Amino acid sequence: MASKRQYDIVLLGATGYTGKWTAEHITSSLPTNIKWAVAGRNQSKLQALVDGLKSVNADRPSPAIITISNLTAAELTPLARSTRVIINTVGPYYKYSTPIVEAAAENGTHYIDATGEIPWVREIILKYEQTAKKTGAILIPESGLESAPSDLIAYIATRLVRKVWDCGVMDIVASVHELKTSGASGGTLATGLGLVDHYPSKVIKETLKNSFCISPMTLKPYTKENIYPPNAEPTTYERTGLQKFTGVWSYPRLGHLTTSLTAKPNEAVVQRSAGLNPYFYGFNFTYEEYMAVSSPIIGVLVHLAVSILMLLLAFPPTRAILKLFASYKPGEGPSKESSKNDVVELRAIAVAEQLSTPPRKAFATFRFEGGMYELTGKLLAEGAMVLLTKEASIKSKHGNGGFLTPSSLGDDYLDRLDKVGVKIDVKQIGDVGSK
Repeated sequence: MASKRQYDIVLLGATGYTGKWTAEHITSSLPTNIKWAVAGRNQSKLQALVDGLKSVNADRPSPAIITISNLTAAELTPLARSTRVIINTVGPYYKYSTPIVEAAAENGTHYIDATGEIPWVREIILKYEQTAKKTGAILIPESGLESAPSDLIAYIATRLVRKVWDCGVMDIVASVHELKTSGASGGTLATGLGLVDHYPSKVIKETLKNSFCISPMTLKPYTKENIYPPNAEPTTYERTGLQKFTGVWSYPRLGHLTTSLTAKPNEAVVQRSAGLNPYFYGFNFTYEEYMAVSSPIIGVLVHLAVSILMLLLAFPPTRAILKLFASYKPGEGPSKESSKNDVVELRAIAVAEQLSTPPRKAFATFRFEGGMYELTGKLLAEGAMVLLTKEASIKSKHGNGGFLTPSSLGDDYLDRLDKVGVKIDVKQIGDVGSK
């Protein structure tokens, strides 16, 4: 990758809700010698953002402003050639961001975003993977609240198993142990509803049904023959038919578990990580994610609510009605004051592949106290810094370029996140029972 570029980082979509959080973190926490720019389509909004950033850190020089009229590959090519890393917060990603990925891949520019749109991620991997490998561009989608916490907790649990017992992992069961949030931004809600309008139902069903849909082990264009390839089944526990029907079961140390609305994109990203590095994760690796609840009754109600929501999303008229209930418009979201007490905590149990009695296991946690979009801003900005400073190390482990995952940024990423209040821990535990 060319090192003599005008900028180290260009933040694209900087005036959006997530973009503003990211800009503030760059301003407050990244080294002041970083050369960066903010980019978007509205000059006056960009200038207002830059003026406001002066109150965040008066010692940092103001970023440059890049105005883009249209998000086309032709117009984005000069931008991609001017910077080492693009942080992209322009959503809905399926609607606006394919040309951004194309420009980055073709010009050897590293790229990171916060999408949770697995159908789109699958699409861009199929289109631009080979191009990125030729140019040396490292592209890491799904690096915000979805799906970096899940990917990092699976990585750190596997790292301990590999270090202590020198083997891979058979299964990881993860749960959203605590989630206190002041709400989703208007852009997040618009994306979720619009995604179902944009993609054929069979593509949506595939991403909900198959957590290996972007794994390099199985990734190929959809045909009648390869639609819905079978998932690997966990080998260290099994849920009964009643548990599957009600959506509720229990796992030692994780408690009562039920269906999580956000699990499938997270599972897909973790399975891609495992497919990119099977010698590290293990060739029989599986990952499943759930929502922790206080009782089985609450679990049944949550599972029922998620099932009804998914049914409503299947029909255009009900999707249109749901859009009317959005609390925020695109570009807007919860205030800093309302989100300061937000919390997210994930927990995970990893079972070592090496057979033993009692089973050898690792217990990992991911916790952040603060706004969920503040967390996304930290994840994006700190990920960009790792791409800037550890490019050679990443390529030595994962090849010249292509589509990687948040965990591909490795221990340097964990260290940087720890310094900005993201706590990720792991420990060896004794037998926690079997299922």
